This record gives sequence, structure tokens and C-alpha cells, in this order.
Amino acid sequence: MFYYFDLLGTAAFAASGVLAAIHKRMDFFGIFIIAFVTAVGGGTLRDLLLGVDIAWMKDLNYMYVTIGATIFTMFFHREVDRNNWSLAILDSIGMGVFTVVGIEKGLMNAHVPLICITLGTLTACFGGVIRDILANEIPIIFKKEIYATACIVGGMVYFGLTYLNVSSNQVTVYVATTVVVIRLLSLYFDLSLPNIYSDDSEDN
Repeated sequence: MFYYFDLLGTAAFAASGVLAAIHKRMDFFGIFIIAFVTAVGGGTLRDLLLGVDIAWMKDLNYMYVTIGATIFTMFFHREVDRNNWSLAILDSIGMGVFTVVGIEKGLMNAHVPLICITLGTLTACFGGVIRDILANEIPIIFKKEIYATACIVGGMVYFGLTYLNVSSNQVTVYVATTVVVIRLLSLYFDLSLPNIYSDDSEDN
């Protein structure tokens, strides 16, 4: 289940990359590049930090899923994009899944919970950071939106459920769902973290 969740997150992030690139009116090459780095960027950073084989270089299924999701979203982007929430939903699904994947990769390498949560957050957010930078946007993680915070809360839920001896498959589903729900609710209700800027400075 862990492996298939990882592939699901890869597909979701690839699709979100395609939509972001199309919104910027990029050509086919640009769309593929944005989709690819969004899909594998977080996992690549995680594996480099862990000093293990980079997943998509070792297992071509990640490449196949990325290419398939990219082509599918390119062909049906008008249908997908009719829902104004499509990019946010795909991004949130990728975040939720990759949070779990990053945490479990950390546990496989015998790291403590704090490091595992950090790895889960990096896995979930770094692909989106690269996507936004290449699309000439300020990365969402650096804005006041609740983004990385959702992953951190998901990480705490993961270890809380594990402490309560909840089965691993249920933990995976519950944690991914927690991240997705927090992210989408924060967008729907326009919730944000406090900042040091006044309203006037934000307008400027």
C-alpha cells in the first residue's frame, strides 16, 4: 500500500505541475519539465538527504506514472480545469501522500520522529517549491497560507496513531486525509498563519 500511495502522490503532483504550466501558457517541453520536477523534486531531495538510491532512478514506474499523468492531464486539462479547485485538490492529495511516504522513509532509515516529520514535510513541499519558482511565482510555502503546517500536523498525527497501535494501512489513510483536509479547509475558509506585516505593507 505504501508503494502505491507513493505512485499516487507522484501522479497527483505531476498533474498539478501540468495545470500550473498550462496556466503560464508554456509549450509542451515546459509542461513536461514542470510536471516532472513537481512529481519527483521532493522525493529526490529526501533521498539525497538520506543517502539512499533516488527512487525514480531505481524504479522506472515513477517515470511511467509521471509521463502518463502528464499526458492525460494535457489532453483533458480543460475538463479538469473547469473546477477552480482542481489544482488545489491535486496539490493537496500529493502533499498528503508524500508526507506519509517521507515519514516512513525516515523510519526505514532509523531516524527519530522529529527528523521523520521534517523529511515528510520536505517530500511533500519541495516539488511544489520548484514548480512555483520555475513558473515565476513566490512558492506557496513562503506565503502565509497553511501549507507546510498541514504536513507537520499530519506528521504528529502519524506518530500519535502509531503510539495507539493503529494498523499501518489505517495510519497511512488517516494521515494523508488529515493533511488534505487541513489544506483544503484552510483555503476554503481563507485561514492563514499570523505574520509580522500590517495590511498597508501587504498592499504595497
